[in-house]
Amino acid sequence: MTKIFVLAGLPVLLGGWGFHAHRQINRLAVFTLPPPLIQFYKKHIDYITEASVNPDRRRFAVPDEAPRHYIDIDHFGDSAVYKMPRKWEDAVALYSEDTLKAYGILPWHLPVVYYRLRDAFFVRDAEAILRLSADLGHYVADAHVPLHTTENYNGQFTGQEGIHAFWESRVPELLSASYDFWVGSATYETDVRKRVWSAIVQAHEAVDSVLRIERELSEKFGERKYSFETRGRQTVRVYSREFAMAYHQALNGMVQRQMRAAIRMLGDLWFSAWVDAGQPDVQLLLRYTPSEQELEQRKKLLEEWKNGRLKVREHEGDF
Repeated sequence: MTKIFVLAGLPVLLGGWGFHAHRQINRLAVFTLPPPLIQFYKKHIDYITEASVNPDRRRFAVPDEAPRHYIDIDHFGDSAVYKMPRKWEDAVALYSEDTLKAYGILPWHLPVVYYRLRDAFFVRDAEAILRLSADLGHYVADAHVPLHTTENYNGQFTGQEGIHAFWESRVPELLSASYDFWVGSATYETDVRKRVWSAIVQAHEAVDSVLRIERELSEKFGERKYSFETRGRQTVRVYSREFAMAYHQALNGMVQRQMRAAIRMLGDLWFSAWVDAGQPDVQLLLRYTPSEQELEQRKKLLEEWKNGRLKVREHEGDF
């Protein structure tokens, strides 16, 4: 189910944070990494930044892509965010795979991408490391958007159409230049699944405030809620800068906090995937590209590592 929302009267494909914020989150996460990794990621920072939006681009070509960006957790009940099975197999047994895909699979898909990144580090496949690192950043960012955790994802049930793009695109585009994005250094994450679900819970707990405060401010601002901007040859109706600033302040900086949390989590997961893969020498990745034969040999070693002499974390469903 591909979602559509409305920004100031114009239909827009649901994209998660908007391109501006996705690029910022991926780019800034690079600077959380320790010396063994930062040189590699900084060399490719332009790719990591631009490829942050690739999962949104795939929505048009990959049928199963759209549900990976959200979870309408309230469809399953008021307390579902706390009770939903954390393992994919358990959730499928309880609700069926078709039902889960109909309402979003973000918290189960995100660990899958993490494990794929770990495997790419293990075989020292630079191309796959970069691609999966960028994808991981996109899903981590989406997991921090409150409106990606509710059926009322665009305020369509409460007469607040347009709030999705307002929260995740308009506000950061207008105000993120003033945000403090220093989040410290990446640290090792011992439980990726738990970390992902903690982000989902935190985001979902903010849904009420996201909707309620926008509604209260709309009543106060009236028509001052909107302004007009020239974009190219068109003049378009948009949420006003004054309304965005008032919303930012009333939310006590929520958008900034969620972006900071996404940057920190992404850096932690990149670092943890590298550690879980045995901390391969990434300096080698700066100097050469392995042949297809070398990669095949490393993939065989990876399978031996998984199935034989070393037990690794359980790989969740591949969907």
